[in-house]
Amino acid sequence: MTRSGRISDLMVAPTLTTARLRLRMPVLADFEHWAAFFASDRSVWEGGPKSRVDAYATWSSTVALWPLRGIGPFGVEALSDGRYLGEVGFYWPEEFPELEIGWFVVPEAEGRGIAAEAAQALLIWGRKTMGLSHIVNYITPGNHRSVALGERLGGVQRPDLPGNDPDDVVIWHDLTRFDLAKQGETTA
Repeated sequence: MTRSGRISDLMVAPTLTTARLRLRMPVLADFEHWAAFFASDRSVWEGGPKSRVDAYATWSSTVALWPLRGIGPFGVEALSDGRYLGEVGFYWPEEFPELEIGWFVVPEAEGRGIAAEAAQALLIWGRKTMGLSHIVNYITPGNHRSVALGERLGGVQRPDLPGNDPDDVVIWHDLTRFDLAKQGETTA
């Protein structure tokens, strides 16, 4: 995969479903959750806290990855009632050495396996639809919960790989481990 072109022909996010979740194209109402996240101390691992204006610049630039690169964030909502739970996505801004998977959940969704379920669905989708053989996480040192989730998803720490920042914890995910013939369908 190279930066020279889009990864796929997608212009907007498809809808993916799991047992509990719907992953869909972000909508403007999702930004309110981003603004709250970046106004809180929880955002320290993502370059925050940020003003509402700076949070909007970050959010809108990640959503813009869909038409520009054919990848980007998915809004994650509860399948049962449509309640917004967070975001999971593929990100490749200019400063990243390669394609990354990332996530965040709203406080009331923490500790319920939401990020893991959404990320697992996205990893399988990336392997099935884009033919990805691997993907990475770039995690700020000290963000132990994200490091643990990356490892729980089957990733391994790779200090030999460059991160977005020199101190980043880089977790490498081998997507060839998925037996796609045995994976359930995740698209709606």
